[in-house]
Amino acid sequence: MSKKRILVIEDDRSLSEVLAYNLRQEKYDAVVALDGMDGLRQAQLKTPDLIILDLMLPQMDGLEVCRRLRSDPVTSNVLILMLTAKSEETDQVVGFTLGADDYVTKPFSVKILLERIKALLRRRESNGEASDTIVSQGVMIDRRRHRVMIDDVPISLTRSEFELLEALVRQPGRVFSRAELIDAALGDDALVLERTIDVHIRALRQKLEKHSELIETVRGVGYRFRDPDTAFKKQTT
Repeated sequence: MSKKRILVIEDDRSLSEVLAYNLRQEKYDAVVALDGMDGLRQAQLKTPDLIILDLMLPQMDGLEVCRRLRSDPVTSNVLILMLTAKSEETDQVVGFTLGADDYVTKPFSVKILLERIKALLRRRESNGEASDTIVSQGVMIDRRRHRVMIDDVPISLTRSEFELLEALVRQPGRVFSRAELIDAALGDDALVLERTIDVHIRALRQKLEKHSELIETVRGVGYRFRDPDTAFKKQTT
């Protein structure tokens, strides 16, 4: 079973490190971004289950990040817990209006924060809203069970191959650069060459067999998973 992924968007490096450490102690897969723009990018690449979002951020403030997350089909259903030093009621109202699921003000107890996170995740599971399964063009990815099936036949993937395929399938038609795929599949702290992604793509295509053409090469840029709408239009013209 895969870990729940939590993205911490917090510009205070020491606080973000404390949060990431405690989340990992609780067996979550913790990812950190130190500004709003990077946080939005990480959310789109890694599709977390929950985002801890600071309100006062460089590059792009938390309210704008929240608005963009909710307007993007890829991240529209991700749980958002806003974290901020502001405690005025108006800020909380704006946050909830934009789609935040919970609101915690600084200073706070890490233990209490963890309990709020658990409660949000439990509520999501009990409501049956978790997006742990993706199906596209014969490819089924079950993140909770860490399983991939092609036309109902299971295939075995390494963790990197699994993360890479998930990133591509979640956003069909989007072109990913090699650097973005390294970030999505191997982590932004991975010390690897961009050509490493080519090796992973080659191995992934071999395992996809007749569905290998679903992963398209965009010369000079990177890779994308074939957009089913585009493929349908080609077949009908």
